[in-house]
Amino acid sequence: MGIGELALFMLYAFLCQLSFSSSLRHLCRKDQARALLQFKKTFTINSDASGCSQSYGKTLSWNRSADCCSWDGVYCGETTGHVIELDLSCSQIQGKFHSNNSLFRLSNLKRLDLSFNDFSGSRISPKFGGLSNLTHLDLWGSSFTGQIPPEISYLSKLNVLRIWSEDPYTLTFGPNHFELILKNLTQLRELELYDVNISSTIPQNFSSYLTTIQLLNGQLCGTLPERIFHLPNLKLLELSYNSQLTVSLPMTKWNCSTSLMNLYLSSVKFNGKIPESMSYLTSLHDLDMSSGNLSGPILKPLWNLTNIENLSLENNNLEGTIYPFFKFGKLRGLRLWGNNFTGSIPSNVSGLQNLQSLYLSSNNLNGSIPSWIFSLPSLSWLYLSDNHFSGKIPEFKSQSLIVVTLKQNQLEGPIPKSLLNQQNLGFLLLSQNNFSGQISSTICNLKTLIVLDLGSNKLNGTIPQCLGEITEHVLVLDLSNNRLSGTINTTFSIGNQLSVIKLHGNKLEGKVPRSLINCKYLELLDLGDNELNDTFPKWLGTLPNLKLLSLRSNKLHGPIKASKNKKLFAQLQIMDLSSNGFSGNLPASLFENFQAMKIIDENVRDPWYVGDQYGIFYDSVMTITTKGLDLEFARVLTTNIIINLSRNRFEGYIPSIIGDLAALRTLNLSHNRLEGCIPASLHQLSVLESLDLSFNRIGGGIPQQLAFLTSLEVLNLSHNHLVGCIPKGKQFDTFEKSSYQGNDGLRGFPLSKDCGGDDGVPQAITPVELDEEEEEDSPMISWQAVLMGYGCGFVSVLSIIYIMLSTQTPAWFSRMVDEWEYKIVTRMQKHKKRY
Repeated sequence: MGIGELALFMLYAFLCQLSFSSSLRHLCRKDQARALLQFKKTFTINSDASGCSQSYGKTLSWNRSADCCSWDGVYCGETTGHVIELDLSCSQIQGKFHSNNSLFRLSNLKRLDLSFNDFSGSRISPKFGGLSNLTHLDLWGSSFTGQIPPEISYLSKLNVLRIWSEDPYTLTFGPNHFELILKNLTQLRELELYDVNISSTIPQNFSSYLTTIQLLNGQLCGTLPERIFHLPNLKLLELSYNSQLTVSLPMTKWNCSTSLMNLYLSSVKFNGKIPESMSYLTSLHDLDMSSGNLSGPILKPLWNLTNIENLSLENNNLEGTIYPFFKFGKLRGLRLWGNNFTGSIPSNVSGLQNLQSLYLSSNNLNGSIPSWIFSLPSLSWLYLSDNHFSGKIPEFKSQSLIVVTLKQNQLEGPIPKSLLNQQNLGFLLLSQNNFSGQISSTICNLKTLIVLDLGSNKLNGTIPQCLGEITEHVLVLDLSNNRLSGTINTTFSIGNQLSVIKLHGNKLEGKVPRSLINCKYLELLDLGDNELNDTFPKWLGTLPNLKLLSLRSNKLHGPIKASKNKKLFAQLQIMDLSSNGFSGNLPASLFENFQAMKIIDENVRDPWYVGDQYGIFYDSVMTITTKGLDLEFARVLTTNIIINLSRNRFEGYIPSIIGDLAALRTLNLSHNRLEGCIPASLHQLSVLESLDLSFNRIGGGIPQQLAFLTSLEVLNLSHNHLVGCIPKGKQFDTFEKSSYQGNDGLRGFPLSKDCGGDDGVPQAITPVELDEEEEEDSPMISWQAVLMGYGCGFVSVLSIIYIMLSTQTPAWFSRMVDEWEYKIVTRMQKHKKRY
């Protein structure tokens, strides 16, 4: 046989073998196909079951007409036909994963990826430990719950183990199970456990082949073994958010110095300072040592990290200057906020063309902001708030800005036009500076805006009319404490997403805009401290989510009329109508609608704040009068239930229905023209902290039941016509004379006049001295005081008798008592007219 013929023969044999092998590759075993089809029938396909940006139902294409080795996500051995790999990640699978699942019959599986599906709170079956050939097991984000079985430790060939619990700590390890798994999985290369409750120390014995260790938010405790830093192939170490884990960085050169690229140690307990040994981490790209209570100046070891791209040292106690950080030419992200850095940002910086995010907020930096920052072409996130920067802001070169927060500085000048022409800007916060000029209508070009905070500056002119047209995405609109004037002519569009509107502290006039009725998601509306001239906008009560309403210090006027709509202001928690010209009776029917004020939520463990979902960017600063003081709250607790109707012209009696507002913490009705008696029903306000009824014309005695208000810290009943004995005991033993001054008929502690008889029952009625306005209208003033003392004193006696018969006072009884009070006061008023 010639050489040519031999070559042709060998080529023919090779092609035959190739064809034979190719045909074998697609001969799926019947038992494997049956197991897969049975697996398919076990679950349903739901497009919402996968948390992936791109997902599809891979099992939908599985059917008997095609070889199972060609099915989507299925891979077989080339010669055996066994299924050796199953990739069902992002496959929209939903349903319970039981221990008898047919998947466990695929005993030759080497790689199994079930990530990003919804197994509806199923337990991780111990039978996973029977798949002894597995080298890769991925259960990431698939809604498994319960205890991770120790049988996972049987998978001695495992190279990769990935488990993530979407709801933190719904997956746990049993006692010593974590140590058992690390000890037995000696071939492990990648270990990723996110939000899994490990509640253990990290043992000394673990695979020396590990390249990736991610144990984020795992309740780890004890001291991190130094051996981890000496794993020769370690590339990524993430142990963040394990607040009970103590980390001591090695003093000597780390064995992983040349391989380690990513080191994340946020929110752990560092023991000691940053050692010189870190200077050898020349391959490091990402370093996060935030929230670790690090202190002192930044040490030189970090200056050698010339390949660093993302550096996070925020929320520590570091100090000194920041100029060395800008020598890292490859920086893409620098996070230094929440430290004690001082000095200025260096002005002669170049070469940071890749910088995308700069976080320097909440330090003590000063000087002007250097021009090179505004020239960065790729800048997207700029955080410079809460410093001492001054000067004007030049125009931005970057067109990719997403977040710009410069609040709480001393910046001045007009708002740069380049900021108002950004295509992707979502958060613009310039408040608490000295910016001046008018708000340009070009601000309406910001179509992606979510939070706009221009409050507490020196902006003037009118509010751009088009501003209401960009509210498709806007959640927060804050133009408060400026010098804006004119009417609020902005038309808020239908379907807007606004949750917070703050326009207080300007010179706005005219009426409350009716287009606010379109703000169905509005939680906070503050139009206070303006010059609005309107009647009470009762129609605002139809907004289903309104929690805080402040119309204080305007020129609003007229009575607050009753309404038949029982759903008005159902969610309201704070109503401040103080310092206006409202008149007529207090709105009893409106109080009856305040459903959110009637319920004390005892299940609230952690504080919640109104608008808290934007807290990372924005604080809803609001002035609230409570406990006798005007206080400025950066964030308003949802448990802060307040009614402030002070400094108006309300008259008549205090409605007993207020006693039904059990969650009320502050009630201020001072500086009005209220008459009658203090309703006994107020004793039902068990969490009331501040009660101010001063500067009215309220008569009678102080109901003895108010002594049971054990949360009451501030009481002001001064300058009324009260008589009789001050209640004794509990909170009333803590109040000073100023709480009662201007009530000459009162007796008892802390006043100098002794009560002299049975507590709570006035022994003698003395004429009450009224103000000049009343004195002119009432020549028989001494008789009026006698009648008021008799009427309210009689009611107090009835109330005391009832308390002796029952430990709980039903609301209907309190209302009945108050109705008697009202009838007596009405008769007194008729008596007054006779004279």
